Amino acid sequence: MDPMERLLAERACEHLILDFVHRLDLGEPSSVAGLFTEDGVWQWPHDGRRVEGRDALRAYFGSRPADRLSRRMMSNVLVTVTSPDTARAVSYFTTYRVDGYEGGVVPAGPPVQIGHYEDTFRRAGDGTWLLAARTLHLPFGGPTPRSNMPASQGS
Repeated sequence: MDPMERLLAERACEHLILDFVHRLDLGEPSSVAGLFTEDGVWQWPHDGRRVEGRDALRAYFGSRPADRLSRRMMSNVLVTVTSPDTARAVSYFTTYRVDGYEGGVVPAGPPVQIGHYEDTFRRAGDGTWLLAARTLHLPFGGPTPRSNMPASQGS
């Protein structure tokens, strides 16, 4: 690959990483399934969780509680292009999250999760880059707290 092709591939994969968390936090969580290949996999080896295929991914991510408020901070994104049609990446994340959100401002607490993702990407026939696999590594994690603040408070 020439340097410009490599740069464009890296940028496309970085965009996928960020699009994933934006869809979870600000969009429709089930739509992240469209960022994966048809046989794409999301897994968390710690508890043996493995979700494979777009339909299963759509159901898995779409099952998040409707009253969940979350924000993920992504950093240290490093994409390595391994061939003209494949790449891998490592990225760090920090998740702030509460369930029972009814609006307003929630007092900031500690993050619920800090970890990293290991991703593999494949370029589709139309040139679009997609996630082939995403593996979650979570060295810091805890339960999702419930918001106990009425929507009229917290400004």
